[in-house]
Amino acid sequence: MTRRPPPWLSVAAPVALALADAFLVNGAEPGAPLALSLAAALALVWRRRLPLTVLAVTLVGMFIGYIWFAPLIALYTVAAVRPPDRRVLALAGTAFAVAHFLPYPVSRLPVHDHRTLALDAVNAVVIAAAPLAVGLLSRTRHELAERLDELTRSREREDRLLADQVVATERARLAREMHDVVAHQVSLISLQAGAVQVRTEDTEAQAGARTIRELSVRTLDELRHMVGILRAAGADREELTPQPKLADLPRLLELSALDVTYEDARAPGAERSEAVERAAFRTVQEALTNIRKHAPGAKVRVRVTEPGGGLRVEVRNGPADSAVPCPELPGGGHGLVGLRERAQSLGGMLEAHPTEDGGFVVRADFPRA
Repeated sequence: MTRRPPPWLSVAAPVALALADAFLVNGAEPGAPLALSLAAALALVWRRRLPLTVLAVTLVGMFIGYIWFAPLIALYTVAAVRPPDRRVLALAGTAFAVAHFLPYPVSRLPVHDHRTLALDAVNAVVIAAAPLAVGLLSRTRHELAERLDELTRSREREDRLLADQVVATERARLAREMHDVVAHQVSLISLQAGAVQVRTEDTEAQAGARTIRELSVRTLDELRHMVGILRAAGADREELTPQPKLADLPRLLELSALDVTYEDARAPGAERSEAVERAAFRTVQEALTNIRKHAPGAKVRVRVTEPGGGLRVEVRNGPADSAVPCPELPGGGHGLVGLRERAQSLGGMLEAHPTEDGGFVVRADFPRA
């Protein structure tokens, strides 16, 4: 990281350079030329606050004291600091050129030597145009740098908002899926409590069953109300339909239109959490979507295993086939963010990275329950 020069250096350096120029041109003997040259050099301290006033002071020193650096720096500051105004810049450049062109005293002007006058006029205009051009270039560069910083900050802010939106949407979808599970279980509890209430003759048991049933109904109402709020807010507008499980993976792979090899190494009859199975299904679904986007024609292998009693799904693809045209589907790059959030919410983890052969692998581990 480069270190920036201290702020005082941008003030002291031009003043020191102009003072050295004043003494080199006019010597150390006191007089009007030296005094005006020193005043022009010291006026550069206020060149950013009063650029036009400082320019006028330095032009007087240039006309009488024949100094160079102070008026050049002042003219550059007018172009670099002031808001761009063509009339002001033209007036400042003309005043600089006139002060440079006219000698002091004016009676020394070689009015009869037209060639010398023309050369001096061209020289004055060129010298006046140089600091104006450099000042405008510096101002433009500074404005572009500020706009680039603003665009960078805006892009970072938009990325954070998109990431937060993806996480919020995924959490809303998890809430909707939990509604399916909880509603099913609570409905069973309510039915069982109703059966107990009807069959038993024990007063206390009937009262307990009635309480359980009332609480179950109230829980279902509150759960549906909260899910309805999430859907009304736009987080999730899908219907509360049954969610897919690992048993639906073959159908998903069949419809994927990819060259997929499926390996299912699960123990038959093993009980697994519905939320885990849905998360595993969504992981494979998102991975296949990304393959269609970024690696068309690639060979794909989907493996489902149970290491350590948990559940692991792995989707690995090779490099894209150059003969297959890219579909150029839009993508925000946030699908894996939602999958990682889902896996972590279930106590698992997800990793995704490129492979050495130019492919990509997505691997998710979930606990059994």
